[in-house]
Parts: sequence; C-alpha cells; structure tokens
Amino acid sequence: MKVIMLLGRSTGGIGTHVAALSTELRDRGVDVIVVTDPLTASRFDFGTVRLWWPGSAGLVRAVGNIWLLRRLASTSDIVHAHGHQSALLATLSTLGIIGLGHRPKIIVTQHNAVLEGAGRQRLKRLARRWVAHQADLVTGVSADLVEEALGFGAARAELAAVPSPKVPDLLAQQLADGPTRARTRSGLLASLALEQQNLALPLVVTISRIAAQKNLPVLVGAASRVRNPCNWVVLGDGDPQILAQLQVQVRASGAPVHFAGARSDADQWLRAAEVFVLPSQWEGQPLVVQEAMAAGTPVVATDVGGLHDMVLGTGLLVPPGDPQEIAKAIDRVLGDAGLRGDLAARGRKAAAALPDGSDTAAQWLAWYSETLLMT
Repeated sequence: MKVIMLLGRSTGGIGTHVAALSTELRDRGVDVIVVTDPLTASRFDFGTVRLWWPGSAGLVRAVGNIWLLRRLASTSDIVHAHGHQSALLATLSTLGIIGLGHRPKIIVTQHNAVLEGAGRQRLKRLARRWVAHQADLVTGVSADLVEEALGFGAARAELAAVPSPKVPDLLAQQLADGPTRARTRSGLLASLALEQQNLALPLVVTISRIAAQKNLPVLVGAASRVRNPCNWVVLGDGDPQILAQLQVQVRASGAPVHFAGARSDADQWLRAAEVFVLPSQWEGQPLVVQEAMAAGTPVVATDVGGLHDMVLGTGLLVPPGDPQEIAKAIDRVLGDAGLRGDLAARGRKAAAALPDGSDTAAQWLAWYSETLLMT
C-alpha cells in the first residue's frame, strides 16, 4: 500500500501527529511519502519527504509542484490530506488524473475549525463543501468537525484520534508530590532569571502557540483577576506582533504572566505546575492537554471543540472568552489541595485510557483498507 501524507505549514500538533503516524505505518509495511512545506519539514522527522507544497515558492514553482504531486498521486493508493488547505489541494490536484494512471482514494483529516471572523467565509464554506463531496472518507479530530463534514455532504465521516507520543513516558513517571513539584518549580523559574519573582508561589502553566486562535489576551485578563498569588508562565512561540501586544497588556495590567518562548523542557514545567490552563477559541484534541493529564496536572480549559470530551470529568471547563470564569476556576484549584489531588488522579486515569500511536495506526490501516475496497 502506497500512501501520500499531505500537509502544509505546521509547527505544532498536526506535524507531530503526521510524523508519528507515518513512522507507525511504515513499521507495518506501508510505503508512506510525506509531501509538505519546507518549513514544516525542518521542524519534524517525516522520513521520506517531498518539498512540493505549492505555496512555498513562486508561481512557476507552484505549478511544477502540483504537477509533481499529480504524478506521484497517480501511482499511489491513497492521498491522506491533513487540514483544510491540504484537503483542497488533494481534491483539486487529482482531478482528471486517470490519464496519468489511476485516481487514488482521497482521505481528509480536518484538524481545525474555520472560525468566524477569519475572512472569506462564503468561499471557505464552498471549499469545505467541495472537499466533503470529493473525499472518499473525511475524519475530524472532534465531534463538531465530524458533524460539519456530514452537514456539508460527506458520504462518510469518522472521529479520528490524535494521540500525543509523549503520554506513555509521562504516565511511566511517578506522580510528583508537593515537595518534588516545589523543587522542580524553583529550578525552572530560576532559569528564567525573572525580576521580582517569588519561587515559592504556585505555578500556573500554559503551553501554546502565540496565535489568535489561542485567545491569549483572555489569559492575561484572567491572570490579573486571580486572587491567589502565583507565577504564570506561557511556553511557546509564534506571531511576534501578537506577542508584543500581549506584553503591553501584561505591563498595563500588572498580570503575573511571563512569556518564556519555546522550551525543550515543557514536560518538566507540566510536572512542576499546580494548574495547566488553555483559553483557546477552539481546539480539537490538543496534545498538550493529554500531556498535562498524563503528568497529573489539573486542567482548566475552555468548553469548545474537542476539549469538552477531553476535559469533562477530569478538569474544569469554562466558557470561552471569559477571563473572570478562568480566574475563578484557577482559584478553585489553587485553593483546594483535595480538588487538585482528585483532578490529578482523574486526569492520569483518563490519559491512560487514551489510544496510543499503535492503536491509531491500526485504526488507520483498517480505514485505508476499507476505503480501497469502496467503489
């Protein structure tokens, strides 16, 4: 079986998922070729990769890349597109491909919702409807994306797991007790060399791209309302303009938020924190929430997309865009050691029940085989 994994620019969970899934499938004898953007390829170990993403160069190069993708697709069994742009590229680039060989089956995994206010809504709806009708199978990483695909006319839509490859290692580590968290917290905070920091204060952590979808201005607003003194550290990089605006907001509000950039020791920050917070406008199955639960760190997250099913019963869900409710949830966790212990245990148990990379690869092999049999 020959499979093309197609994805555009990614610096986070989608790239991590495609890299892990490709490795698992190759271990099972599948010939996997990843077609992606050069930036994405520089961030992840994809194995066999082709840098044929049309948006990565000028018009002449883009036309050439589409032609190369068509030729490769004509000799492949499946094109598995990840994300809205890849889905549109997969369906358009395989039109009329019979003259080159045969048309592969088109499978689409939708990883993100198209949020209102993102611009060109009518055109984007038409594109999603086109993809739903052209794809042989559409999968979504949250129930709302599956329902949307069916509403747009998909013949078949399924809920797909996106497991974090870090969860098994985090579960294998003993749950950190209070003194261990305190020692780890002190060392990590000291490494930031922040002015006027109190290393003894509880630690709140957010791991997130600096992007509009993550709703980080609401995070800063929540931090300025938290009653329990704490240090709040945000790990991750992204849009420098948004980051500059956030830093202005922090200085104006006096919120105890520190933007530490991307860090290779994110797992240690999770194990040191009393609370993990994610205030996003929308999420599917964020890897970092799975990792926080596996680390035994209570989760406070917005009740949107796939977060509802992930966090319900294992953490605290809050309405999106409401800094006061986020602050109240954080105060509940920081002020109640019993609640923290209960949420830590619930989160670890839920993380242990999540499908792992092997489970996910087996499911995809079954879907690929079923799709190839479809006429």
